[in-house]
Amino acid sequence: MSVDKAVLAFAGIMVLLSVALTVWVSPLFVWLTVFVGANMFQSAFTGFCPAAMIFRKLGFKPGNAF
Repeated sequence: MSVDKAVLAFAGIMVLLSVALTVWVSPLFVWLTVFVGANMFQSAFTGFCPAAMIFRKLGFKPGNAF
């Protein structure tokens, strides 16, 4: 799996998890959804993504975006 696909999968899991936590635990977990969305938005323009750096260090093969 490439870094790009790993980042997209991780972001998707985090969004789904944060929505579930918002519904079943506390409405304040919506801020996790906001954080994930803001991080995805800024990485689209800057190319800086902390998750991509972590996946690269874990040995995922390079992708096109990160």
